[in-house]
Amino acid sequence: MNNSNELLEALNILEKEKDISKDTLIEAIENSLITACKNHFGKADNVKVYIDRDTCKFSVFAEKTVVDEVQDSVIEISLANAKLIDSKYELGDIVNVEIQSKEFGRIATQNAKNVILQKIREEERKVLFNQYYAKEKDVVTGIVQRYVGKNVSINLGKVDAMLNENEQVKGEVFKPTERIKLYILEVKDATKGPKILVSRTHPELVKRLFEAEVTEVKDGIVEIKSISREAGSRTKIAVWSNNPDVDPVGACVGLNGARVNAIVNELRGEKIDIINWSDNPAVLIENALSPAKVVSVVADADAKTANVVVPDYQLSLAIGKEGQNARLAARLTGFKIDIKSESQAKEVSEQIESLGEI
Repeated sequence: MNNSNELLEALNILEKEKDISKDTLIEAIENSLITACKNHFGKADNVKVYIDRDTCKFSVFAEKTVVDEVQDSVIEISLANAKLIDSKYELGDIVNVEIQSKEFGRIATQNAKNVILQKIREEERKVLFNQYYAKEKDVVTGIVQRYVGKNVSINLGKVDAMLNENEQVKGEVFKPTERIKLYILEVKDATKGPKILVSRTHPELVKRLFEAEVTEVKDGIVEIKSISREAGSRTKIAVWSNNPDVDPVGACVGLNGARVNAIVNELRGEKIDIINWSDNPAVLIENALSPAKVVSVVADADAKTANVVVPDYQLSLAIGKEGQNARLAARLTGFKIDIKSESQAKEVSEQIESLGEI
């Protein structure tokens, strides 16, 4: 361990490559040497360890009190021996006596090695945890490794994440080495390193993909006001622009659909409806039911309900396959939406009229 150059080199490399501060390691080694002294001498309250930060040369001193008669050689030194070190010492002074023991040197070396390894593991874990904790609720690119039962193990670079079955999009099958985008749901600190849970179904995944793809969204000019998603099938997003010269839908669609298509490809063909947000519930609901055309919307902002009338030939489009379009529009707007065709609406109003005549 007196190969202080080797230690210095090791600490410098660790600082550079592992992002572990040299001071942290030196402090840990100093503490370990004190522990080694305790084990070696039975007590270590009077032992001081000093490691030169620049050269990594270390020295171990025992603070001993100068006494007439030595009762405990670990903490006391005779006046005669103290004067051999320096003639200025008098009774009651504290003398720093360097500990030089080959056996202790070996113990110290072993301890320092163990400390460094343990500290490296701890610090790496901490650095990794912080690195990925900062990415919680964000999107990362991962490389598919293998299926573990029905879950998928994904490599995120320095750490693996788990894509659980309930966070997978129905019908998506991955091949090893495939690169996919994932939303980080949660990062937990665990003994073997951070435990990272990721998702392909979360609506925020789509939001983050738009932020990455659309400069205006990233810059805050275009805001994604609301999003509703049925993963693997369809997503609706409502967008709004802070700048009257910027068309929010156009910005998200991109030239010839380039921007939205990049996201659709990433989501393996999931359809994306981009609509204009409005503070007027009736306008927002009409937009949300797109691509269906709407005849009229009567919205009750307090009860959060709306009655919508659409042309007869647009009814099935407005409701969507298995009710999906209406469901997503309701989730996007926060309104309970009742959709009727013109003839259904006419029938209802005729019934009401006839009741009125009775």
